[in-house]
Amino acid sequence: MSTEVETNQTESFKQALQVMEDAVPYAKKMYQSDVLQAAARLMDEEDGMEILYQHADRFDKAGVFEGGPWAEPSHLEPRLVTGSLMDSGMTSIVEILSELRMVAIAKGKYKHEVVTKDAAKHFLDEVMALNVDILFPEETEAARIEGKQKEKNRAEKLFQFLADKLSLASISGKILEEIDDLVAQRPIMVNRIVSMIKDAKKLLKQTIEEKEKRAIKRYVNALSGPTKKSKKYQDPCEYRKQLKEMSDQELEEEAKVFAKSMREKGLVSKHHVVLVRYLNRHNQKLLPTAMQLNKKGKANLEEHYDIVSDLITVAIHLPMRQSLYGLACMLERGVLSSTPVIPGLKRLIELDLQPEVRKVLLNSINDNEGITANDIMLAGVISVLGQPLGIGQGMNPTCQTARGISLWSLHAPGYLLELIPRAARDGDIDVQFEGQTIHSKNLHEGLVQDLHEELDPVSLILVPHLDRIYGELVRRSEFRGDDVHKWVNPAFYGDWISRGFSSTIDPMTGSVADYPGFVRLFYATHHPDYNNGYELIYPNPVGIFITNSFGNLLGLHAVSIQRVARDSDGKFRIYFYNPNNDSAQVWGQGITPTVKGHGEYPGESSLPFHEFVARLYAFHYNPYEQGDAYAVDNQNVEKVEQLARESWGQKYTWVQL
Repeated sequence: MSTEVETNQTESFKQALQVMEDAVPYAKKMYQSDVLQAAARLMDEEDGMEILYQHADRFDKAGVFEGGPWAEPSHLEPRLVTGSLMDSGMTSIVEILSELRMVAIAKGKYKHEVVTKDAAKHFLDEVMALNVDILFPEETEAARIEGKQKEKNRAEKLFQFLADKLSLASISGKILEEIDDLVAQRPIMVNRIVSMIKDAKKLLKQTIEEKEKRAIKRYVNALSGPTKKSKKYQDPCEYRKQLKEMSDQELEEEAKVFAKSMREKGLVSKHHVVLVRYLNRHNQKLLPTAMQLNKKGKANLEEHYDIVSDLITVAIHLPMRQSLYGLACMLERGVLSSTPVIPGLKRLIELDLQPEVRKVLLNSINDNEGITANDIMLAGVISVLGQPLGIGQGMNPTCQTARGISLWSLHAPGYLLELIPRAARDGDIDVQFEGQTIHSKNLHEGLVQDLHEELDPVSLILVPHLDRIYGELVRRSEFRGDDVHKWVNPAFYGDWISRGFSSTIDPMTGSVADYPGFVRLFYATHHPDYNNGYELIYPNPVGIFITNSFGNLLGLHAVSIQRVARDSDGKFRIYFYNPNNDSAQVWGQGITPTVKGHGEYPGESSLPFHEFVARLYAFHYNPYEQGDAYAVDNQNVEKVEQLARESWGQKYTWVQL
């Protein structure tokens, strides 16, 4: 009976596809619904994916994707696939057919005009690497009892089909590469990393290289515990009992192994927190060992031991275990020696919080262990002060606010520690703009409508206020005949921002104006060969064009240039902070930001100087620290302009002044 049904569904799909294929171009969209519904019914059958794949080379010509975002496969982004697959309605069906089209291209069954076999294979590898949880679904009792959504079932069938057609070995390498890049950035929020490690653990049962198995095991151990005792006693309570039985020498060895793992991966296991809290009470001399502190960190700990001990007691708990890494980094930064920091931290311990702030902080952890909202807030502050470049915007369009929190953590921790209690206790922060005070409590709208709350505690507290203020600054700076950031950035971020400003986009016409002059000015103010050797003192907030792997414009984004320096090959690179903490960036034209291997500090991305400039659209500069723009090599300017024109520049009109 099932074979008969499948045959009927197959014939139904074939007929619908043929009718669409035979239709005149302007009428094809009329038949899309019939084709998609027939495809949906067929893909629910046992061999449905294979049957649909046999016709995948006809989808484009027939008009299956016409008029939608899937029409041009060269514009598709692997990271967007998951959301589309889980979407109800026809979106998930179109996405599945699009993936089958990519398989047809990758296998040489369909020759596309733009997308090559290798490009399609790379796309599919990345899609699978980002969706290992679908490829290897958990066989839990809950899943069996509750059943699965139709979309999830179809997605699992698709990924099983992809696994049959493509090599799993390539996925394991891709997953490890992705985890390595994410870990190298040392983000404060590690949910994505933890999730990927758990998914990678499933690959240990697959046929992959031993080298990759060892790498996956090291990551698994970093989360579950790298020592013999922590592996044997997985329950933190049982592990704590074992600590009481250990000698000083055994405790020291335990501390060394945990610290080494934390420093290598930037990840903290629950057992490590149990150990540090135990040492804080019973063997304080081993705390530097347990955090593998350098000389500066040890000196800072010794000088401020009382407050550090209090911070461990109040803020270093199992649900916020990553704050232990933040504490180690904070000590090595010497932040506690900044006069306002210790009183600022002490104030947070018993700060009276707004009810909504308390609620959002408590909701940010899943564990119910008697931890207060103040504990969570303090843990977040420790992480931010220790990892200024680990702050992320999450799934929110708030790159500007994340950039501000990072800047203040680096260069104005006292100011940051004033903002946090004002927002958390008073429900208000304010900034001065052209002689007027702007209060966040008086503003109703920012750039974000619904805040996605997978953020660090400091961001959860500050972003709603900062976002409203930023939006108000933008509104007050509009219609002035220049880019609003010329006025907004100095007011929003403070006196660390230079007053000189240049944008390549003419706000009155929306065209690219005097691009060579824009490039020359940036070289003359930022490149050591042309700016008389002036070094960047504070991060420079700049605007960039974001492009996909094919160089197509996706939108605008805010990053901060941290420094300009030579890499190990002697070439100048721009090192920048990207608030989206996203290592999976390929900007097209061979432009691929790196997060390690070229002298990057944790949290930095970098590009060769000219490649970064080719994606730049606005920057600040100090007019008193400017070299001669005319001296910039014409070849450099021409090379940058060519990259710009052939990528994002295709969406703009170019005007030469």
